Amino acid sequence: MNLEEYFEFVGPDDIRIKGHRIGIDDVLYYYLEGYTPEEIAAQLPTLSLEEIYATITYYLQNRAEVDAYLTRLAAWREQRYQEWAANPPSLVQRLRALKADWEKERAAAS
Repeated sequence: MNLEEYFEFVGPDDIRIKGHRIGIDDVLYYYLEGYTPEEIAAQLPTLSLEEIYATITYYLQNRAEVDAYLTRLAAWREQRYQEWAANPPSLVQRLRALKADWEKERAAAS
């Protein structure tokens, strides 16, 4: 079997493990943190060890390209977070206001 057959290349910045909604970045996050394949399987139980090993092997064979992919993905996630933080949903704003009021009341009672 060709190694790429384990993956679905949805787009240039979206590589998933075939048959799953799990991206290779999810597996590689654990791998790069030092987890063993068996420990990764415990964290992502819907994946087989074969799929985990295929992902790690793909990474090791294409390290420069996958590292660039992971860097782009991290930058995209950070950008999305910054956009969200600059204009959070109204529920988050209300919860923050309630928390601030609660903290003021607590400080006044002390």
